[in-house]
Amino acid sequence: MISRNRAGRAQRLLLTCCLLNLFYAAGGYASADAPALPPLLPAPGTGAGFAWQTEQTAAGNTATPAANTLAGLTMTLAEMGQKAGLTLSGTQLQSGVMFTLPRDLVVTGAKISLALQVSPELAATDASVQLMLNGQPLGSLPLGQDANDNGVFQMDIPASIMVAVNNLSFRIHRGADGAGGQGQCEKALPDNYRLTILPTSAFQLSGLRLDSGRRLDNLPRPFFDPSLMAQARLPVAFALRPTADVIGAAATVASWFGAQAGFRDADFPVLLNALPEENGIIFGKPGDNIGDLVMPGGGGAQLRIIDNPRNPVYKLLLISGSNESELRQAAWRLVSAPLPAADALRVQAQDIPRRQPYDAPRWISTRRPTSLALNEGPEHLAVKGGYHGAIPVSFRAAPDLFMWDDQTIAVDLFYHFPTGSWLDETQSHLSVAMNGVFVRNLPVNKTGPIAALMRYAGYDTRQEHATLQLDPYLIYGDNQLAFYFAVNPAVDAPCGVLDNDNIRSRIEPASTIDLSHAYHFAQLPNLSYYVGASFPFTRRADFADTLLLLPDNPGSVDIQTLLGLAARAGNATGVAIGHVSVALGAGVDETQAQSFRDKDILAVGSLAHEEFIRRLLAGSPFTAAGAALGVARPHWQQQLASYLAGNWFPQFVQANRYLSSMYSWRGFVSFRSGQNPGRIVILATATDDDQLAKIHGDLQSPYINSRVRGDIAIVTNERDIQSFQVGPQFAAGDLPWHLQLLWHAGRHLLALSLLGLALALLLGARCYANLKNHAARRLGTGPDHE
Repeated sequence: MISRNRAGRAQRLLLTCCLLNLFYAAGGYASADAPALPPLLPAPGTGAGFAWQTEQTAAGNTATPAANTLAGLTMTLAEMGQKAGLTLSGTQLQSGVMFTLPRDLVVTGAKISLALQVSPELAATDASVQLMLNGQPLGSLPLGQDANDNGVFQMDIPASIMVAVNNLSFRIHRGADGAGGQGQCEKALPDNYRLTILPTSAFQLSGLRLDSGRRLDNLPRPFFDPSLMAQARLPVAFALRPTADVIGAAATVASWFGAQAGFRDADFPVLLNALPEENGIIFGKPGDNIGDLVMPGGGGAQLRIIDNPRNPVYKLLLISGSNESELRQAAWRLVSAPLPAADALRVQAQDIPRRQPYDAPRWISTRRPTSLALNEGPEHLAVKGGYHGAIPVSFRAAPDLFMWDDQTIAVDLFYHFPTGSWLDETQSHLSVAMNGVFVRNLPVNKTGPIAALMRYAGYDTRQEHATLQLDPYLIYGDNQLAFYFAVNPAVDAPCGVLDNDNIRSRIEPASTIDLSHAYHFAQLPNLSYYVGASFPFTRRADFADTLLLLPDNPGSVDIQTLLGLAARAGNATGVAIGHVSVALGAGVDETQAQSFRDKDILAVGSLAHEEFIRRLLAGSPFTAAGAALGVARPHWQQQLASYLAGNWFPQFVQANRYLSSMYSWRGFVSFRSGQNPGRIVILATATDDDQLAKIHGDLQSPYINSRVRGDIAIVTNERDIQSFQVGPQFAAGDLPWHLQLLWHAGRHLLALSLLGLALALLLGARCYANLKNHAARRLGTGPDHE
């Protein structure tokens, strides 16, 4: 274990932090252009304004807040993007990972916990793993010794070498038994000599949190720092009984933060009539009491950032308006354009543009070929040296893409290998995989007899372009193309040539993927579309065709779950849900009837809201009795229609049996809307609030997501997932009518067979009658000859 004396360094860092905060306190962020807004009012019974109130300690002393506050942070290798960990074996003796730190964190202490998995063959040698951080050696760990805590090593790290962007690398070093003779290169390891740095390996950091100041133009910081690689946790506070329009504004903002979070998870703990301990977002109307805060008045939509009265290092973002229109305007102003360098803004009325179907920025277009550099810059498509990982190209597609079995998806690929006499061009290749499925190896040079003759004659035969044909079944809502340049050195290449960062392999940004031959067509309901891309609600990325539905008196867990689902939608499309509607209660009165008819419905509520669930499920295949969910047995007409549609094995009996055997669970149910059979209802529900709160974590699990399908999916505490299809499905999309006829004919074989039999009988009967009359006339026995 390596340790360092950091007392002097910590003192210097603390002095620097104090000087920075003196700058903030002196008004370094004041703005002359900030609109004048009325002062914030204290809640009844509190002091004036938001001056920091001293607290009486147990000894009777008063404690004032420091300019900074202590903070801790843990980041796992999985959160750094290496969900499967890092594996070193064969010729891949070196690997690493880059990670970033929050801008407002000054690190004063750091430790790394390494969870290693060493193969017995490698453990039997005198090999060790060397660690480097930002080019500075941290030390080495022998791999042959027994690790403490079942293979977990801990090592102190000098805080001074931790910077905003960090590079952590691992390299296997072998002793005399693994090296060649003098002047020879180190031999490659056999494939069964393997070291895996597990994804649970983690950095544990401690430090000081800096005061970021009260400036709207810093957003999304400090509430969400894009440099933070761990989960984004944003507390949200409301009045004791938030109204539908306030929750709607929160859903819009949550979807924007979800889009900003990218690969990270975004969670929104909800507080009712209480303020968060750290950074948080407050939604309300003028005069609402939220903990010690009274929302500002003055009329109009407003944005304001203030110090958190519990600790002024942390900030509160206030979003307020007196009605639905003003709240929507305030939320949209926050997410749609840069904000001024001020602590407050009175929002002017503005038009909120409406999006077109399937125009989500993160979805690949079905109108034209799309560049592989659409979501990432050209630098993301290149790798350095010989020891590197695959180039991942992640993209999203509408989950209802439809293509016939004989059609393929073209990937027009332009790529370049490094050049030099050190490269073994016959053993090097570019491997292409789609969603983990191997597609093809592409060579460095062209192959075939003609290419061989040209190469013999001295012509350039480098292959730098290829067109791949992907099968449609490889495409999902969330996809990843992986390109791995297997760069192998020649036998007589210099030692360490693959360590040269000047070596560069790349995919050209001109490379494209073409989905222009695909249609949008699918059978609904299908919950796999929802967990993959929040579809069908994201068909219009702004949720203009969606109604979010909560119980009459939603609790904090109901709202938190809804905001998490809104964040997933924003993450799937890349835009905020600016036109979403929210309603409380499932009683269809005159004001709600039109929304229920014209929109798809995403509802949240546990079975404890009995009346809400009962009304929502009316007319669906599902029933609710108290805290129990069941499946209604279909009438014989419905069963006959199901058989004719080709559904030979309905699962309502199995689903009902499974539900009756579970005491506590959570999950999703989906069915056709009773108000409009062309619309869909999806309900996120659970037996109680404790189970409902776990849905957010379930949706982060690839294992669970991959097993959600049908129209009901149930998850238990043992993370067992069961999915069933109990109700009828219907086709939706833009498939041309003649192709729809072919599709329906292929899906409804029994109905097609019966129709063919009926037509054959009718034609046969008609032909029989005609032939009988013809025979009678020929023989002179017909009525005309009597």
